[in-house]
Amino acid sequence: MFVRKKINSSGSVSIQIIQKVNGKSKLVETIGSSKDTNEIDKLFDLGKKRIKELEPNLFDMVEKEEKKHKFLSLRNDQIVPIGDELFFGKIYDKVCSNQMFDAITGIRYKEDKNFLFKSLVVSRLLYPGSKLYLIDYLNYFKKQDIDIEKIYRFLDTLYQDELKHRIEKSVFEYSLQKAGGNIVVSFYDVTTLHFESESEDDLRRIGFSKEGKLNRPQIQLGLFTTVEGYPLSFEVYDGKKFEGHTMVDVLIKFQKKFNIKNKPIVVADRGMLNDKNIAILENNGYKYIFGAKIKMLPNILKEQISNLTFLNDSVTHEINIAKTIKYKDNNEDKKQELPIKQRLILTYSSKRAKKDKYLRDKALQRLELKISQSSNLKKSDLKLSYYAKFLDLKDECNIQYKLNNQKIIEDEKLDGLKGYITNDTSLDHKTIINHYQNLWHIEKAFRISKTDLKIRPIYHRLESRIKAHILISFVSYALYKEFEIKTYHIKKELQISHKIIRDIIKHIFAIEIDGKIHPLELSDIQQKFYDAITQS
Repeated sequence: MFVRKKINSSGSVSIQIIQKVNGKSKLVETIGSSKDTNEIDKLFDLGKKRIKELEPNLFDMVEKEEKKHKFLSLRNDQIVPIGDELFFGKIYDKVCSNQMFDAITGIRYKEDKNFLFKSLVVSRLLYPGSKLYLIDYLNYFKKQDIDIEKIYRFLDTLYQDELKHRIEKSVFEYSLQKAGGNIVVSFYDVTTLHFESESEDDLRRIGFSKEGKLNRPQIQLGLFTTVEGYPLSFEVYDGKKFEGHTMVDVLIKFQKKFNIKNKPIVVADRGMLNDKNIAILENNGYKYIFGAKIKMLPNILKEQISNLTFLNDSVTHEINIAKTIKYKDNNEDKKQELPIKQRLILTYSSKRAKKDKYLRDKALQRLELKISQSSNLKKSDLKLSYYAKFLDLKDECNIQYKLNNQKIIEDEKLDGLKGYITNDTSLDHKTIINHYQNLWHIEKAFRISKTDLKIRPIYHRLESRIKAHILISFVSYALYKEFEIKTYHIKKELQISHKIIRDIIKHIFAIEIDGKIHPLELSDIQQKFYDAITQS
């Protein structure tokens, strides 16, 4: 409680006793009002006395303590931040096995290496950025000064095959536990990570960038997750590799590394839908769900689809497909043939239909403008590979183009449609669609890694350090995911961002007296988050 002077519209001043309740000021009592300065001062003193009457216990205790004790004299170096270990340290100990650094060739000091790795992982959650941030983290949280060269030497040893496998296995086993001991569905996607340097090498290559960094060397990161978004396995590829060829390689390595017996359903976006991937999945007994490129399907299928009726957005249709695909085996030059059976599930969205029409109309306007402004126009000049299909050659000698209205009409018939390709005959339409829509978890994983964990840009040059950086970020994301799921309802209730939560954790302290750590009592918000992560 406190005494407040409130100026009234009449010019008088009211003396009030105010109490803060949930951040809002609540009027407890009005002592009186006056325009006279001396009277106002007397009323103010009466207000102070009245507070003592309202809360006598509080003032008696303070007065007694002031007589009995002197204030403690604390130095800044006695105040120790403990939020990192109290929160993410606990999650790290659950996710990562204590045996990760046992019996690894070339690593002599287990405790030192484990400490460094844990620091690298946890610091990415609280101090995301370059490895120089780790020095700040260790200095602030651990009161330790570590040379940056020691960190770089550790990174050079971190991506050893056996050590990488042990670290990945710890994360996999924890994710498996969270999935109930059986991975029924797994989700795959790939992203690109760019470098600040402009020079290329065997790993850092200029290729198609999802980040719009067209002139920057990059690498590709392929990732498998569970349905909840827990990470399962990852691989790193050079930046020029076609992303559609990464999925099967990660999947086969994932299967071998962890001896997967019950093969999960593989869910991936339409960028992974190619004959080679389908053939390998079919030959290895995998069930799959892919997004279908409806407007890129054979004409006979598109005609069949355009004749379907969708009365509303909840209606679905299915078309059974039997075909033979041709693919080239890695060990043979000649293409192989494989007969397959698939299900094409179709949905319609009126909102999607409006978007399809809007995008096509805008593209046609640009096409017409370019045709009218140029006499020697090539399709490659249009830079609209998809919408350029609406053009026909009008004059072969002068290379003039015109719009094909019939093609536009045929395209309109497919507006608003979305398709899903699967070889699983046991799933109903709703389950197939729900599985595919859960791909947002892996897209979110990449977004979190790039924003909250700042996995890129990457400043390393050596391949071993680049891959070690990705491995550290992989484990950091596993910790982040566990924290996110355990604290979901609290974040929703309080409506606060991860950045604010990070600051809350940073400001959890203890006092060091005579070499002993005495944690300070947690605030109400800190206690809520702590209770959430410590619940089994």
